Amino acid sequence: MSDTHETLILASKSAARRAMLENAGVPFEVRVAGVDEDAVKAASRDLDAAALAVRLAEAKALAVSRDDEAAWVLGSDQTLSFDGGLVSKAPTLEAARDRLKAMRGRTHHLHSGAALAIKGQVVWSGVDTVEMRMRDFSDAFLDAYLDAEGASLLACVGSYRLEGLGSQLFEAVEGDYFTVLGLPLWPVLAELRRAGVLAA
Repeated sequence: MSDTHETLILASKSAARRAMLENAGVPFEVRVAGVDEDAVKAASRDLDAAALAVRLAEAKALAVSRDDEAAWVLGSDQTLSFDGGLVSKAPTLEAARDRLKAMRGRTHHLHSGAALAIKGQVVWSGVDTVEMRMRDFSDAFLDAYLDAEGASLLACVGSYRLEGLGSQLFEAVEGDYFTVLGLPLWPVLAELRRAGVLAA
């Protein structure tokens, strides 16, 4: 394994992504990418939600890789599609409440994209999609949920964290749990092994 392959940088401030890599025993550093996500979205209007997740992940990986060409950089992002449209993070708890009311009893899809870059070039990218079916929860439960979770929900694209109380919003999830948390972990680990960043 050459020196250029020894460092992995996670270009994300997501605590969930950090925890996934730490729990999997992957050594890495964190360096948040200064990417204007709104600008990337505006320039990617021709893409569907899954492809947009990859585009955002690539932008984050490249932003950090161009500053540190000796390291492997992992970028990741997540998008949510519902009712034929793209859903962004709620700006307020009231907006989160309205969104969750609209999604209850219905199905939406989460897309987690990832990209690996080195020397300012994306060398791998991928995406995984999970189908999420919310139960028809009561207004009383929704209000209690929002009170308990608070402003932390504004950092989540779906206004929920499945690893917390948000699990009670759902009746079924079809797909990989890690993808729900924001990273297609199995393909990422496979690519890190293939690249020599992790032992095979």
